[in-house]
Amino acid sequence: MLHQAPNVSAEMSHINQTIFTFVGFTHGLWAHSSLLFIVLYILCLTGNLFIITATWLDKRLHIPMYFFLSSLAFLDICFISSTVPKLLSVLVYNHRTISLSGCTVQLYFYLSLGTTEFYHLAVMSVDRYVAICLPLRYHSIFTNRNCLWLVLLSWIFGFITFIYPIILVPDLSFCGPYEINHFFCDSSALVKISCSGARQFDMVCAIFASAVILSSFFLTLISYCNILIAILMIPSTSGKIKAFSTCTSHFTVVTLTYGSAIFIYVRPSENSSLDFTKTVALLNSVLTPVLNPFIYSLRNKQVQQVLQDLGLRIVSYKSFFY
Repeated sequence: MLHQAPNVSAEMSHINQTIFTFVGFTHGLWAHSSLLFIVLYILCLTGNLFIITATWLDKRLHIPMYFFLSSLAFLDICFISSTVPKLLSVLVYNHRTISLSGCTVQLYFYLSLGTTEFYHLAVMSVDRYVAICLPLRYHSIFTNRNCLWLVLLSWIFGFITFIYPIILVPDLSFCGPYEINHFFCDSSALVKISCSGARQFDMVCAIFASAVILSSFFLTLISYCNILIAILMIPSTSGKIKAFSTCTSHFTVVTLTYGSAIFIYVRPSENSSLDFTKTVALLNSVLTPVLNPFIYSLRNKQVQQVLQDLGLRIVSYKSFFY
């Protein structure tokens, strides 16, 4: 009995370890791409801040579609900021450690912001459905009040959906070497290093993620099926092209977002390859927020005109002072 006590003490100390180390990217292009991630982060901030600024300053963009886009732009800034700053600290300063509480907070914000984005995309798909299929009722349905409520509900439900899975994280026991084989605290990476409680946590995360992703995806799919039917019934070719052009940007973002998210989260993560999952996660958590402003707005002729007008105002102000 005297020989068992040190082993029990050592085991408890081993299990209660709460400092983790990020593995990050150990090989390939991403392992030496700190400058690339800095550029992508700056592009995301710049592009999305422009959309927010242009939408609020120019009355021509005071319509429901651009209200949703400005909210999505703010959401993308928050979403990429939940992962990239820590990734840059790993790549640039080699600060790879994170506490269990810090890991839990990062996971909560990543999942909540991602969930909010899925709800947001579903709302935007309904917006496009009403605009094309019910154009005469569009402004009576998407009033300023209703738009505000839809955005607020997306944020509220986004941040309460994953509270229960997050509550389970402190109950997990972790075994050495306490290395998170990821560039942020993802649920799949935590499952890999947990030595007890992982199965329940993994299944709960998979169920919640599947419910969020698939429900919003089916709502988006139903909206686009109705949109496609309505477009096909338009007699003129030019009318079809004009109607379809209003949906191509949203459809592109939906494909990128749902494709990567379904691969990562709509399945238990025990048998998944984390190296491949990390690469797909880059598309979902980094590249999509960077591409969204360019896909949605910066290619839009109306937004380009606003950008030109803002540029002329800046030039005129400079000429006035100098």
